[in-house]
Amino acid sequence: MTAVAVSEVTDATFAAEVLGSDLPVLVEFWATWCGPCRMVGPVLAQLAVERAGALSVRKINADENPETTRAYQVMSLPTMILFRNGEPVTTIVGAFPKARIEERLDQAR
Repeated sequence: MTAVAVSEVTDATFAAEVLGSDLPVLVEFWATWCGPCRMVGPVLAQLAVERAGALSVRKINADENPETTRAYQVMSLPTMILFRNGEPVTTIVGAFPKARIEERLDQAR
């Protein structure tokens, strides 16, 4: 299995990399000071590898990218939003075990 990076997006690259993606994209809004975000990181890295080709996983630093964070009304970290065809289809707020995140992703199909 090859490593699939969970790459960072920014206010400047969000439209091209997330809204313009052919694949569904799971975006984690996070911050360096957010403890639960550190817990979710490895889970999202696993999902990126396991669902490569069917799902893209990206992260955006909420503190450094206020435009996108405001646009999607992110009030709590971590917040994960699944985008399909440029539209948000489900939102997960908080740190959850991998099985629960997968369940929410699968329900959003």
